[in-house]
Amino acid sequence: MIKSILLIFFGFSGGIAVGGGFVAFLTVLDVIPRLCQVTHSYHYIRWYEGAVILGALFGSLWGFLEWTFHVWKLWTAIIGVFAGIYIGLLAAALTEVLNVLPILAKRISMQEKVLYFLMAMVFGKIFGSLIQWMVFNR
Repeated sequence: MIKSILLIFFGFSGGIAVGGGFVAFLTVLDVIPRLCQVTHSYHYIRWYEGAVILGALFGSLWGFLEWTFHVWKLWTAIIGVFAGIYIGLLAAALTEVLNVLPILAKRISMQEKVLYFLMAMVFGKIFGSLIQWMVFNR
């Protein structure tokens, strides 16, 4: 009985810590307002917020209930593309907020070559992901 109570306590505490960290992460980075600013879609801000909440809820339920879906490989690819877009947007928001690229370009004296530096990072990420996906996920 005590073991069950401790498991419930630690599980709930861990969930609150992770959830609080996620909310703090989104708040500090201003991910949703910045996404609205970049896409000129401030009138959809409630939809973005709802999508984040539903995504977190759906992901949590999926983890707890161990749902499985049998779908076509094409649907898996489409879902993978959207997941990649999400991760890319999140990484771009983090990079932009922290001003990583301008600081790095200044430190290595490449201010006039920032576009090439950015494109090298993008293509490196694309090719690295493709190689990992096609070679190591077989």
